Amino acid sequence: MNGNNNNKILKLGIPKGSLQETTISLFRKAGFIIKPNGKSFYPEIDDMEVQCVLIRAQEMARYVEEGVIDCGITGKDMIVESGCDVVELAELLYAKRGLGRVKWVVAVPEDSDIKKIKDLEGRHIATEAVNLSKKYLEKHGVSARVEFSWGATEAKPPQLADAIIEVTETGDSLRENNLRILDTVMESTTKFVANKKSAEDLWKRNKMEKVIMLMQGAINAEEKVGVKMNIQSKSLSSVLALLPALKKPTINSLTESGWMAIEVIVDEKTVRDLIPKLKKAGAEGIIEYPLNKVIF
Repeated sequence: MNGNNNNKILKLGIPKGSLQETTISLFRKAGFIIKPNGKSFYPEIDDMEVQCVLIRAQEMARYVEEGVIDCGITGKDMIVESGCDVVELAELLYAKRGLGRVKWVVAVPEDSDIKKIKDLEGRHIATEAVNLSKKYLEKHGVSARVEFSWGATEAKPPQLADAIIEVTETGDSLRENNLRILDTVMESTTKFVANKKSAEDLWKRNKMEKVIMLMQGAINAEEKVGVKMNIQSKSLSSVLALLPALKKPTINSLTESGWMAIEVIVDEKTVRDLIPKLKKAGAEGIIEYPLNKVIF
């Protein structure tokens, strides 16, 4: 637990569980080092104005709403599931395995006679998101038995449930368990949420916005790299035509007449095809380097 002389402390909830490792890694790239503190739920952070608390994503919105913590990171799905009233300050596009969204889906065994949502009438559904599932079924006018699942939900059909409503990023686990997706219940992204009073506190709001900016910068940098190169002036137009820059590349003249340096940010997945093309177009001394943050 950290403190300082002026008692200005932001209590920040870090999601314990599936998002924990990715979240701490992103905080590191954002410039904050978070270290476990034994079995304590209060990991250390190298910012004297922040106190971190490990809280399960499913409970985060409740503790934020009650003011136990000022803010926290959790999924939109967990906010809906909890029904809590919190301020959503930002969307952070990352999940357990990578960047982007997750989906809550209705899934049934491959050989199930359930072909459409109406076929769930009177059936048994297992899920970790009971409220979310009940709202979905009510929306479709379906009455079914919804039971909370304590985990390993994909393994329950067909013996322990007729269908499941489960979260997935890739669908791989569902396929491995011979399940097919019947419908999407909702898409969810990671959210930075705040307590209403904390969001109105000028110091806390400013601190939260600084953290969010740096976190988003780290996320922006996740799939991008920087590329530097030297080129002769005569090759400039052909090299520029190859660069899918965020905006315009940085171009500087070198001390050697007729030569210039170019620096640009590109999608990492394009680099293996881009570098040979740059070389062919006349670029020399090409350097690829990783990025920690990209602030738009």
